[in-house]
Amino acid sequence: MPLQTIEELALFHPPGRFVLPGNPFGKDVANGALFRALARHGGYRQLNVLHQGGLSPDQIAEGLFAEGEAAPAVGGGSLWSTAIPARSGVLLRGQPYLSELAWLRRRSEGRDDPYSLVGLIHTLAPPFVRESIGATGVAPVQSWDALVCTSPAVQQALREMFDAWGDYLRERFGGSRMALPELALIPLAVEVETIAAQAASTAARAALRARLGIAEDDLLVLWLGRLSYFEKAFPQVMFQAVQAAARQAGVRVHFALVGWFPNGEADQELYRQAADAYASDVNVLVLDGNDQATVAQSWAAADIFLSLVDNIQETFGLAPVEAMAAGLPVVVSDWDGYRYTVRDGVEGFLIPTLGAPGGAPGQLLAHLHTLGLETYQTYAGAVAQHTAVHGGQAAAALARLITSPELRASMGAAGQRRARQMFSWPVVVAQYNELFRELAQRRHGAQAQAGAASPHRISPLRGDPFADFAGFATTVLEPDTRLRLGSGVAGPQALARTQAVALDRMYPGLRGSPEEAARLLALVAAADPVQGCSVAELTDGFAPARHPFLATTLVWLAKLGLLDWLPPG
Repeated sequence: MPLQTIEELALFHPPGRFVLPGNPFGKDVANGALFRALARHGGYRQLNVLHQGGLSPDQIAEGLFAEGEAAPAVGGGSLWSTAIPARSGVLLRGQPYLSELAWLRRRSEGRDDPYSLVGLIHTLAPPFVRESIGATGVAPVQSWDALVCTSPAVQQALREMFDAWGDYLRERFGGSRMALPELALIPLAVEVETIAAQAASTAARAALRARLGIAEDDLLVLWLGRLSYFEKAFPQVMFQAVQAAARQAGVRVHFALVGWFPNGEADQELYRQAADAYASDVNVLVLDGNDQATVAQSWAAADIFLSLVDNIQETFGLAPVEAMAAGLPVVVSDWDGYRYTVRDGVEGFLIPTLGAPGGAPGQLLAHLHTLGLETYQTYAGAVAQHTAVHGGQAAAALARLITSPELRASMGAAGQRRARQMFSWPVVVAQYNELFRELAQRRHGAQAQAGAASPHRISPLRGDPFADFAGFATTVLEPDTRLRLGSGVAGPQALARTQAVALDRMYPGLRGSPEEAARLLALVAAADPVQGCSVAELTDGFAPARHPFLATTLVWLAKLGLLDWLPPG
């Protein structure tokens, strides 16, 4: 039986645009690449982007497609739309936070089965991220929803977190079950053919090596990514390994750090100090990782890729996959997603790592961060400072590659094959489409057995503030509340005074338009000055969808003294 075609896809993407800022985070790079790949390779007839910017379809499409490229139709909608995802069958978010989206899904009909929710996990390290993911355990998230895990390490860590969280909830409330989303394993991907073409350019190789003063027989080791010791990797072991390997091999070695420093010159000075201390015989270079031309030339100019990450912030690691796409042998730490993408002895070498056992130091760190006494950067950086990567093994691996052009070529070729087979966008997009189909089958099965709609259509913890705090007021506007013009108010022309007072015009998004406000005032002015008009009478001539906003408009007019809700006298 042929696979069911997925006609539409809805993306939850608040910015609406797909253009990256300077110094982007890895999650932003990965999300942009994923969304572009889905648009290009997904085979959809329509791509819907829920956003908050009020953008036109042409503005949304900018950055998704190359000029003249065949593309699906692109549409937009508000972030709280439920009709668009219901038509699409799935709503994909580039973050793992499904709780609020599940409540939004339920609000229109009190049901959880109009469509599936899919979120993407980029990191599990920040405690607030784990808390937000854990909220799915008490939100109306269902088995036809999914969290995409980019590596087995993330998938296992998430299972363990949900197991512990479920045990606590059962202990606390005595429940017997917790509905959880599917934990799907789908990797990130890269533009394999683009990177391979960049790396194959002999002209680019010659140009960058000439600019950097790297001789033809010299070896260039490459790091690419954010240069952050507290969120990526402490660099000392890499400096030590390159230095030791250069001495063992007896070859002039250069080490290029292509990236950017989160804290600018202050961080760069820390790296420079470490390089002077641990890699005095190595020419350590810092290149701008925001310059795409430099990045492309770096793939061509390099001989070996090195990335010894030690940070719990890392979960997948795009850079080693990009290096494999470039045909470079890789030397990476045996760490979470790296051990999923790289096979030791095939595409490169995995270097052993050693973690601390935890206990009192880890609990102290957790408490300090929970109480806001230490930042997340300290939280992640302190763990990395007490995580070891074996420098001797890294040096030996680098030395083997430095002294063997044949090994570099064979491992580079193996990496390029693996990148094409596992981490190219057409391959990964096909896995997303298969996930969407599986979730749809579960959802349709649940619809056939659906019971009554839930009365809880909005989270009791994040509810309607007007309803939640109704008891604060003396009275609440009701359909039978009768309204009269305020003292001294002649009619709609009194609204003009609000134009001169900025405070009167604040927060207009929760009420009707100025034209609607003027119409309501005119209706009250035309009524009996003593009896006034009921709210139901005032709103009867308006579209039902506008009634809630007309109610807040009437209260706003009363706030300004233009209407009175108390009986005469």
